[in-house]
Amino acid sequence: MQPIEQELKSCLEEADRYRLLAEQSTDMISRHTPTSDWTFIDVNPAIERLLGYTPDEIIGTPGYDLFHPDDADNLKKRAESVRYRRGMYTNVYRFQHRDGHYIWLETTSRTIRNDDGHPIEIICVSRDVTERELAQQATRRLARVVEASSDLILFCNHRTLQLTYMNESAYRTFGAERENLAVFYLDQLFPKAVLHELVEPALQHAALYGTWYGSIPLYPAGNPGRIAEIREIIAHRNRAENMRVEYYSIIARDITLKRQAEEKSKRQQLEMAHMSRLLSVGEMATELAHEVNQPLATIINYCNGTFRRLDEGQITEIEQVTRAMELISTQAKRASEIIKRMRRFVRHTEFQRIRFPINETCEEVTRFLNQEATDHNIRFEFELDPQNPEIEADRLQIEQVLLNLIRNAIEAYSDSDISPRPVRISTRIEGQRLLVTVADQGPGISEEQMQSLFEPFSTSKENGLGMGLSISHTIIESHCGRLWAESDGQSGTRFHFQLPLRGMHD
Repeated sequence: MQPIEQELKSCLEEADRYRLLAEQSTDMISRHTPTSDWTFIDVNPAIERLLGYTPDEIIGTPGYDLFHPDDADNLKKRAESVRYRRGMYTNVYRFQHRDGHYIWLETTSRTIRNDDGHPIEIICVSRDVTERELAQQATRRLARVVEASSDLILFCNHRTLQLTYMNESAYRTFGAERENLAVFYLDQLFPKAVLHELVEPALQHAALYGTWYGSIPLYPAGNPGRIAEIREIIAHRNRAENMRVEYYSIIARDITLKRQAEEKSKRQQLEMAHMSRLLSVGEMATELAHEVNQPLATIINYCNGTFRRLDEGQITEIEQVTRAMELISTQAKRASEIIKRMRRFVRHTEFQRIRFPINETCEEVTRFLNQEATDHNIRFEFELDPQNPEIEADRLQIEQVLLNLIRNAIEAYSDSDISPRPVRISTRIEGQRLLVTVADQGPGISEEQMQSLFEPFSTSKENGLGMGLSISHTIIESHCGRLWAESDGQSGTRFHFQLPLRGMHD
């Protein structure tokens, strides 16, 4: 056989091997015209598995027509999906399946040129990357959600406790800028006591059980005035390394606006409570004037009587004058105590949570209402818990609630002929909470009135504003308690409120 023939045979055999290789390949190998319509010249059988066409069906078809409209000009525009290296282009795009839907292909192409440099054809190797692209799209969508989240989202290395990622909200709350590439560690964000007592146990819990939920305060040093709190920690494990924890996701929330709103609400509540106390004193003005007038009148009587006896010579010894002065002093102190109680009750104060015994507070409020009770023939009855329970609250506000409830009980008898007229005040420990009840035997509250009992400006009184019970309800709720009423509309009303005992706040 001649050398030329041998070389030709060898070339043919090599071509057959390449064709066999191409026909057996799971990747789609295709040849296209170098023109703009990218017409199929030849393609291996893998096209049927990828696109649903047989080679005979697709040959002669312009490939450009099967591109997704948004991806057709990727190569011309050098889109982000196109990469170029050593004379080959790699493009990721959507291509239409024979059934009409689109699949994602990753195609590496090369232009074959003749000796003069003119393009002859384009050789392409394509593979289906739909699953990969959909997964990446889901990841990108998730990343956009994480980045746009109003919550602070941080990724923390399991070993070094370095924050490897922070979203925009975290940078904003920490007062840092991404351009500065600031590196944060957890020990930079928390005082040592908080880090060791709260943060590290939370990380350990997440490592053991997968997640941790709770509340850990966070005060960014680089942005004074901001307040945040960690709400959740998720431990992520590396499945390739014995399920060891690889990193943590820390989810926190900036609660600065919430705290500011709470403070504003608290100030408004204090103002409303103060206004309610002033209104209460105004409504009791006649009774209070009468109560103050009694010791003053008694003082005047003692003084006049002493002067008269001196003029008439009836007082001959210093002890007689001393006795008169003692009586006058007693009444003066009584008047002073009445004024002190009134001034203490109406003074404007900030919210102060202190410990105090509830039994003494109940008795103190009834002394304040003593004259009003006398004028209305009211008899106070006490059933106070012998353990003398203590609560931790704003004493002035709790006094305000008791005053409102007891005055309501007194006024419940205004259209009643019952005699005597008892107002029963009881305290009782129930588990970890204190129950206080104020009860009367008046005509009760109708079912219709009960529906709006604690709403502002809801009242059955001719001269009332209807704010007392609404303010009382707000005060008790702000102390993690509950206020409610019971009445059958015929035989009296019982107002109850519950509060946590000292040291038992929710």
